[in-house]
Amino acid sequence: MISLKTVQLPSFASFALLGAVALAVSGCSEEKKAETKEIIRPVKVVEIAEARDTRALDYSGAVKARVEMNLGFRVAGKITDRRVNIGDRVKPGDLLAEIDPTDYELAVRTAEANLAAAEKGVATADLANKRAQQLFDKSVTAKSQMEQAALSYDQAVSTRDAAASSLDQAKNQVVYTELKADRNGIVTSISADTGAVVAAGTPVATVALDGEKEVQIAVPENDIAQFKPGKTVKATFWSDSKLVLDGKVREVSGSADAQSRTFSVRVSLPTDDRVLLGMTATIEAAVGNAESDVAIPLSALAEREGKKIVWVVDRNASTVHAREIKVADFTGGGVHVADGLKNGDLVVAAGTQFMAENLKVKLPEQQSAQAETGDVIR
Repeated sequence: MISLKTVQLPSFASFALLGAVALAVSGCSEEKKAETKEIIRPVKVVEIAEARDTRALDYSGAVKARVEMNLGFRVAGKITDRRVNIGDRVKPGDLLAEIDPTDYELAVRTAEANLAAAEKGVATADLANKRAQQLFDKSVTAKSQMEQAALSYDQAVSTRDAAASSLDQAKNQVVYTELKADRNGIVTSISADTGAVVAAGTPVATVALDGEKEVQIAVPENDIAQFKPGKTVKATFWSDSKLVLDGKVREVSGSADAQSRTFSVRVSLPTDDRVLLGMTATIEAAVGNAESDVAIPLSALAEREGKKIVWVVDRNASTVHAREIKVADFTGGGVHVADGLKNGDLVVAAGTQFMAENLKVKLPEQQSAQAETGDVIR
């Protein structure tokens, strides 16, 4: 007879107890793992570079002719004709504009009539003078009468000479009713048009003379001492990046502009057909750098226990350490540090409130490498 051995199976309560124990053990291990996981914070840094001996000053301006003439009539009148437009080239003798010559032609006729009358007066005085001389020689008249006749003749001659000069002046004024160019150049502006009544000397047209060109720039007062006549500078042009010319400072204004508070500086350019009037140019000047202080962003500055500090990254250990610094001054571009930093230091540029001594950090190049491998920065 076969005997059956009874096997007692574990109850449902036993399975539940085992599961609870397993979960508790697993939770404790995860908690310990989380507690022991090291925090690594990505940071943005700036590297301290050695201050350069020189710095570059860049100022933009426009190309102009060295000499620009504001041409106007030498007499007043109404403009009856304008012969040129902006951009036209002119040469000596070219007619630019005319004013009504009627009044000046009438003045010429008046002067001619006055001269004719004066010449007749001279002829009459000459006859009287000769007759008085003859009568005096014959002892018919007194010497005083002879002298009076001679004086009348001299007065008539002077009147004739004055009339002749008035005629020449009237003829010149007729000539002045035509505005002509006297040098080669190009018309850059028109200030008065047909029908306008202008006074003598009022600018009608501006002509930029052919020849040397220059760039006019505006320099603020803190840099004007760096520009002296004869200083060599570089000129580049917005329209052609390959066009670079050596220029020289020709003229520095002796006073600042009343509104902009800048000084006008004119830079002479060598002759080059590629340089046209009105082109935008940039003048680059290298000057000595008087500032030897290190500059850092304002966001990199922190304070601890009343002292100004920055967080410096140890490249080998990838940790940060607080370092006290001496601030020289604050500027619009950041903070000038007089002491505490040296060339090559890595300074945390942002998020200083999250830093702590010996905190592990991840540099930007490490973040980029991790991103390329597909790792996620948490």
